[in-house]
Amino acid sequence: MEILAIAIALGIIEGLTEFIPVSSTGHLIIAGHLFGFVGDKASSFEVAIQLGAVLSVVFLYWRRFLGLVPNGPESKLRNDSTLAGWAGLWRIGLATLPALVVGFVARHAIKERLFTPEAVTVALLVGGVAILLAERIMMGRRSNSLDVLTLSQAFGIGLFQVLALWPGTSRAAATILGGMLLGLDRKSAAEFSFLIAVPIMFVTTGYELVQMRESFLFDDSLLFGVRFAISFVVALMAVKGFVSFLGRGSLAPFGWYRIFIAPVFYFLTRGLSF
Repeated sequence: MEILAIAIALGIIEGLTEFIPVSSTGHLIIAGHLFGFVGDKASSFEVAIQLGAVLSVVFLYWRRFLGLVPNGPESKLRNDSTLAGWAGLWRIGLATLPALVVGFVARHAIKERLFTPEAVTVALLVGGVAILLAERIMMGRRSNSLDVLTLSQAFGIGLFQVLALWPGTSRAAATILGGMLLGLDRKSAAEFSFLIAVPIMFVTTGYELVQMRESFLFDDSLLFGVRFAISFVVALMAVKGFVSFLGRGSLAPFGWYRIFIAPVFYFLTRGLSF
């Protein structure tokens, strides 16, 4: 029963934090420490809840994804959009490639050097300050919608996404801020962040599933399903709520939250080795 409660709690935390700019990694580390839930079993939990979260985006934006099918009916309806058909696939690919390449090449160095309380705390704090600065820069600037996204903007957002390989930075924060600074409005930057999360997260979760295939037991299936379902439902609500909020608000509250949570994170995790 205790492990079921942990599964539900972690699923909720992942669903709430994966697609908003607060760092799901940092929050899962804090939760794992508080629950005393670390190690290989904890890693398998993360795979399940990340898979649930990413599929919530596919569910919410299925028309966008169908629109990426070259010469498909949905792409023809979006022929005035640069994020449809082959043009859209090129943009998704350009935004995804940098993080995949750097993540593969530097994966061992990242795990050895950046998964520390000090490194994650710095990333949380710096990310919070960056959000506040970006909001100040954006004041009074003209911005564009997602349907006029250029190749250079897509690639630039992909370079920003590389920053998220530093745990605690938040993939959502890096890509949303990158999109805003490169000329997208808040809502469009957030939606593109959701879209490019799908290939990245499918690759990383698929890799982790392959790595843990021999240690995965049949008895784990029920908990895997619970974690997956909770994360899916909560992420669905979080994404819809976040997009609605961006229609009338700024990212500043998330920046202040990160600045507040950074010392809390350090206090709870100092002396630990992730």
